[in-house]
Amino acid sequence: MTLLIGLISGTSADGIDAALLRVLADPTGSGGFADAARGVDVLAARTMPYPASIRDTILRLSQVDATVDLDELGALDTAIGEAFATAAIALAAGAGIDIADVRAIGSHGQTLRHRPRPPHRFTLQVGDPNVIAERTGIDVVADFRRRDVAAGGEGAPLMPAFHAAVLGDARETRAVLNLGGIGNLTLLPRQGPVRGFDTGPANGLMDAWCLEHTGRPFDAEGAWGASGRVIPALLERCLADPWLALPPPKSSGRDQFHLGWLRERLRGDEAPADVQATLAELSARSVADALATTQPGTARVIACGGGVHNALLMRRLAALLPGAAVESSATHGIDPDAVEAAGFAWLAWQTLAGRAGNRPEVTGAAGARVLGVVVPGHRRPA
Repeated sequence: MTLLIGLISGTSADGIDAALLRVLADPTGSGGFADAARGVDVLAARTMPYPASIRDTILRLSQVDATVDLDELGALDTAIGEAFATAAIALAAGAGIDIADVRAIGSHGQTLRHRPRPPHRFTLQVGDPNVIAERTGIDVVADFRRRDVAAGGEGAPLMPAFHAAVLGDARETRAVLNLGGIGNLTLLPRQGPVRGFDTGPANGLMDAWCLEHTGRPFDAEGAWGASGRVIPALLERCLADPWLALPPPKSSGRDQFHLGWLRERLRGDEAPADVQATLAELSARSVADALATTQPGTARVIACGGGVHNALLMRRLAALLPGAAVESSATHGIDPDAVEAAGFAWLAWQTLAGRAGNRPEVTGAAGARVLGVVVPGHRRPA
């Protein structure tokens, strides 16, 4: 048995998701993803909100037109590393686990910029893994995305391998839908290769619009959006963005879909609640349209991420996907808020075993690659 911790803060930057993963399979086996599917359990999960000052800095520096001061960037890198370490220690303590018994921590970090296509070809996550390793004493695997980008890939999504391992079923065609700041789909056909790609905005635009107009960081249960009415013309202007029509592989981030992008499509006289309703419909339509194009025979859509708690968004997804059962990953025994964190714990395990963590057919990389770098801790599990 191997214990691992996964840590991630997504594009919504609302906090740190932490998950404690137990893996029963032998990590030195040669069966790759098939072996890794056996005996994976999420033992505990929690979300630790960021202090307001850190979240504000993340949101400001991740804007497409942000001017970055190197001292501020370095301080943020350290502060997020400290916050991630605190989250890992608290998770282990809450689960009654001695953190010294944890084999490793898989830390995604906090994305500030993701531009994997020419001429930029880079992705930047902060949250110093050296700080995490020093504070916890545990080996830390981090910086997962850049190896895939260096190999010509998008660097995202990286969860399809994990989704296939724990949520795939050879008896039916499935899709796993992550509703974070950005939406992404993993396609799990009964037969054929696993595929995955970003679909466009999920919670990110809704959260930003809600914060600006209500002072709340998100629209609880989608109630504010449900009080408004979809603006058809605005919806069509949003759906006309050329990125949405790009074929996979593709990935996106806050630098693609942000409030400036939205304002370019507003007329200026829209009621804020109506805009919120339209953004929810945009998120649902972008997913439904992508799924209809790439895997029209999907029988089941397993949703995870914060968007699962938005009742309006989930209702609209179910209405737009009448041929599929749309359900939370909780139905399959995994907390929807813990799936990505658990996935990065699993990716750390893959890295420690010398196994590839990407799916080149998903990201477009030149081949399968062992992802991330390992920062050694100063204690080892017994």
